[in-house]
Amino acid sequence: SFAVKSYPFVFFSEKDRLLAPVSSYGSQDVLGGSGLSGSQFHRQLKDEEEEEALRRKLKYFFMSPCDKYHAKGRKPFKLALQLLKIVIVTTQLVLFGLSNQMVVTFREENTAAFKHLFLKGYRDNAPQAVHTQAELYDRIHFAVEQYLALPHIALGQYAYVAGVGVNGSALSLCQRYYRRGTIDPGNDTFDIDPRVVTDCVGLSPPAHGSAPGIDDYKNFTLQFHKLINVTVDFQLKAINIQTVINNEIPDCYTFAITIVTDNRAHSGKVKISLQNQASIKECKDPNVSGHGERLFFDVLVAIVCLLSLLLCGRSIVRGILLQSEYVRFFRRKLGRSVGWEDRMEFVNGWYILLIVSDVFTIAGSFIKIGIEAKTLSSYDVCGILLGTSTLLVWVGVIRYLSFFQKYNILIVTLRAAFPNVIRFCLCAAAIYLGYCFCGWIVLGPYHTKVRVTDLHAFVARCADTPSSGKFRGPEGSSCSFLCCCCEG
Repeated sequence: SFAVKSYPFVFFSEKDRLLAPVSSYGSQDVLGGSGLSGSQFHRQLKDEEEEEALRRKLKYFFMSPCDKYHAKGRKPFKLALQLLKIVIVTTQLVLFGLSNQMVVTFREENTAAFKHLFLKGYRDNAPQAVHTQAELYDRIHFAVEQYLALPHIALGQYAYVAGVGVNGSALSLCQRYYRRGTIDPGNDTFDIDPRVVTDCVGLSPPAHGSAPGIDDYKNFTLQFHKLINVTVDFQLKAINIQTVINNEIPDCYTFAITIVTDNRAHSGKVKISLQNQASIKECKDPNVSGHGERLFFDVLVAIVCLLSLLLCGRSIVRGILLQSEYVRFFRRKLGRSVGWEDRMEFVNGWYILLIVSDVFTIAGSFIKIGIEAKTLSSYDVCGILLGTSTLLVWVGVIRYLSFFQKYNILIVTLRAAFPNVIRFCLCAAAIYLGYCFCGWIVLGPYHTKVRVTDLHAFVARCADTPSSGKFRGPEGSSCSFLCCCCEG
């Protein structure tokens, strides 16, 4: 279709005629009726042969894999390879997703366990805060005491990490406060030196006797009138053995835990939070059967994608070479150049999409191999690469659906409507962003994400189910209707 639009002598409606062998071109009347000499006739014959050869090349280039098979018997190896790649890339993504899900779940469950262990009175998704000095001391002492007694109270298997605190200790208790701070609300005066001072004390479990005394934290005095925050920092080690189910080497984790009591606002309310940063390291002397099969599969995926990349790259190079030949023919025969829109018809965008997908898959496969060998821990990067590559592979299926007439009509319609859809999305995004910024400024300060009142806590202790019948009032009263509405 491209050649028909650009060159009036090319006609592709008769495929059999164009693909049939041609022994001679022109007519015997040309020499006799036109008055051409022998050299002119042979030159014209050569031009017609060149024109016919270019027609065949263009026709064959723009054929679908099925048409190429019927024309020359060329088997669609590239099509078969892409179908195989869809299956193995999707399988690889599913396997990695299951493994990554266990990693994320292990981190989240350990974080939840740490909050219940080291935050006194912790309730799921409920903000933690204290309002008196005694409560703040009590929360700090509770966290330290729980840490020291961890091997006897925790359900999980954790190990202390020595030498990460101050003076080679295992735990650091630090307070940050202004160097000088005097606040007198009665006289509406204050005197604050904004320079921050950090005061720390370290302690270690009884097994690590090189650290300061075990009870030094009880003598730690807080500077409440100029206090910024108090932090409790320590590290714990754990092993995620559930990966053995998937024939993977278990992950050895190091959790860097920080308990923060935030008093920056000096509003009388000190917020308490726990932060957990997990790092994965290689376990010593791992021994898991079935690990070699997963490594072989990842290598197979990388090889298939590399082969696909080479075939798609070869097709693009061939298209560029044919484009150059076509441009030269137009310039020599018609004396005019071919526009860039027509030139880009020779560069197949689907091949570029597949090449990008192959590059992402190969990079993600090597990262996945490093993760399974425990030399890398870039789960997020690997997930982005493998997920994006799988998305591009499945989008590439649309190219093969376009070979069917009914699907091709839909695809052409989508292609024509795409610019207008993008314009609509930009307009909608502008309106949405304006509304978000306005709502954030006007309503944001007054909106509490999780509001827990005494009424909510009192209602939460009710163990009766809605179908127990205890919520219904007397017949004819409005109480039953109100309860049903609130329940819905």
